Amino acid sequence: MARRKRAGSVHGVLVVDKPKGPTSHDVVQWIRRALRTRAVGHAGTLDPMATGVLVAAIGEGTKLVRWLTADDKRYRATVALGAQTDTLDADGEIVERVAAEGIDLPSARAAAERFVGTYVQRPPIYSAIKVDGERLHARARRGEQVEVPEREVTVRSLEILSASDAEIELEVESAKGFYVRSLARDLARALDTRGHLTALRRTKSGAFGLEDAVSAELLRRAADDDEARVELTAQLLSLPRACARMESVVLGADAVADARHGRRVLAPSIPGAGVEPIALFDEAGGLIAIARSEGEHLRVIRGISPDAVSSPS
Repeated sequence: MARRKRAGSVHGVLVVDKPKGPTSHDVVQWIRRALRTRAVGHAGTLDPMATGVLVAAIGEGTKLVRWLTADDKRYRATVALGAQTDTLDADGEIVERVAAEGIDLPSARAAAERFVGTYVQRPPIYSAIKVDGERLHARARRGEQVEVPEREVTVRSLEILSASDAEIELEVESAKGFYVRSLARDLARALDTRGHLTALRRTKSGAFGLEDAVSAELLRRAADDDEARVELTAQLLSLPRACARMESVVLGADAVADARHGRRVLAPSIPGAGVEPIALFDEAGGLIAIARSEGEHLRVIRGISPDAVSSPS
């Protein structure tokens, strides 16, 4: 039997194929039990009805969540037409019905064009956004009438895969802060009907896709089974792999020492001032820190423990 890792010694990123039903926090709890560590965070919440890629950061990987959360996401979704719910998905109560008529692939694709690029979106009232210091979903559940603030969102691409009077199937890639539930509502209204989300699967989050994901079944087994825990640990992705999309700089030994002590590092080849994040590596490929450029120097924002370099790749 493989030697069990000391609690808290696991570092990296774990991509989970979240099933329908559990919350993102539930998945984090499974990981904590399976890997015997409290140091677990995730990069981008999925609603209970949603499935697919949930990126979890373990140990020193939690220092990267701020930037992993900002990555673009890709989804496949199904929108039921003819009715809108209070939550904008199938878990809610129907609040309005409008017949859907004459909807086909050309008309749906024409309507979808207005949602590509940057535009102003109104998030669902059942969301984790805070207004006056309190999350909207808490106020909504108390029956309060709350004006949901609009905000700019960006859609990189939106493809309508199929369309009929009954439903629309689509794929969308978006920047941080985008709500597919709101897209379901707005696309249906653009087609002179009402709609709500009935299926949502995240297929990609930044550099991570379903091909990187472990199953929830393995996670649950690993909580009590040593062999499953070894199998799960082997699926951890390294911190350098987590930084694959970041600007990066390789440091020599002296610069590594400076970065380890939080001192500014001279790096004249970096692009401009104010670039963030920049991943700093040693010559062996180990992640040293995340930095921000300041002219010809790099300022360390988050240092990475040397103990993390032995994590799986």
